[in-house]
Amino acid sequence: MSEEVWTKEYKIERYRRMNESAEKGSVLFAGSSLMEMFPVEQFAAEDRLPVTVYNRGVGGYVTDELLENIGVCILDLAPRRLFINIGTNDLSDASRPMERIMLNYAEILTRVQQTVPGVELYLMAYYPVNYDAAAPELKDCLKIRSNEKIALANLEVMKLAERFNAKYIDVNDPLKDEQGNLRAEFTYEGMHINENGYRAIYPLVKKYILE
Repeated sequence: MSEEVWTKEYKIERYRRMNESAEKGSVLFAGSSLMEMFPVEQFAAEDRLPVTVYNRGVGGYVTDELLENIGVCILDLAPRRLFINIGTNDLSDASRPMERIMLNYAEILTRVQQTVPGVELYLMAYYPVNYDAAAPELKDCLKIRSNEKIALANLEVMKLAERFNAKYIDVNDPLKDEQGNLRAEFTYEGMHINENGYRAIYPLVKKYILE
């Protein structure tokens, strides 16, 4: 299938069909591209983990879009554990205030808790970026979505975790260089993470999957 066909709408319809035969009470990963690109299903299969792991990330999603499609991306699966990383694309938009991003995030968590009683929530820290390693077309974006702004956003996610009795997970240490930037060898273009980067954090994530 050509790359052009893999639109957000196509992915949602694909997930909708996959959900019809998916196992409820699983471990679910949801969010935007940084979650979609995490090959956690592959890693879990390689490890033969004793749980079923699904990934329903959608590249390009902002918090509003996940809210609009929360049924397909999360609720239909009634997960036992939900790992979520949403909001980085919101952070790339200078016109979006932090308050609005976190209000949307809180609404997502509220809907999940109301619909899936007993779900265990894991709010993942936003990953660092690397401005110096960024592709030229991403430089302007990373001036807005800076590591300083990401650090402030992570403080807000920590507050959400406390409010919703969720676990805040920061697995970023293996991803960071000495300056606290995303390691150049772990990124395609300064923002997205390659497989080696995900393999670096997977052991930490696996610990939470299995706890």
